[in-house]
Amino acid sequence: MKKLIGLTGLGALVLAGGVAVAQTGGGKLRGDADGNGVLTRAEVTAQADARFAKRDKDGDGRITQADRAAAMKERADKRFARLDANGDGSISRAEFDAPREKRAARAGEDAPGKRKWGHRRGGHRMMAMRGGMDPDKDGAITRDESRARALAMFDRLDANKDGQVTAEERQAARDAWKAKRAERRQN
Repeated sequence: MKKLIGLTGLGALVLAGGVAVAQTGGGKLRGDADGNGVLTRAEVTAQADARFAKRDKDGDGRITQADRAAAMKERADKRFARLDANGDGSISRAEFDAPREKRAARAGEDAPGKRKWGHRRGGHRMMAMRGGMDPDKDGAITRDESRARALAMFDRLDANKDGQVTAEERQAARDAWKAKRAERRQN
């Protein structure tokens, strides 16, 4: 149960603004529009608004179950198109097996059916709805709710309350999170 609660909170964090504190390759900070290595409230707000606009498929100012279903269909259509290598509208067994074989070859595995355990992307989205993203529990996330969650995360990370999150503040938060996780694992 503790793991489920932790995953739910983490999923909400990632969806709502925790992504703003993640680093991308090369040490660049995602959401750092001016590239100076420091996040500001304005940058976090802009990033939250951009993520919201992308997820609000029908443009009504609310992310609802219909928006999530449309996004899921979009992802399924893209996945199908990637698998349907010859574009004939159906997937042969060879087309179905090709990505797995490609991953196995890239990983140096000799058993294409062998599954590696690890993080699976995407499952956090619905958990986020149950994990606090929708404070009024109306089944939809508004721009204000999305923005509030992202800014709350920003405020938690901004240790000296100067309106900026620096690399040192991010590292301190990361270290605190790791320590807390290690403590939970021991209990």
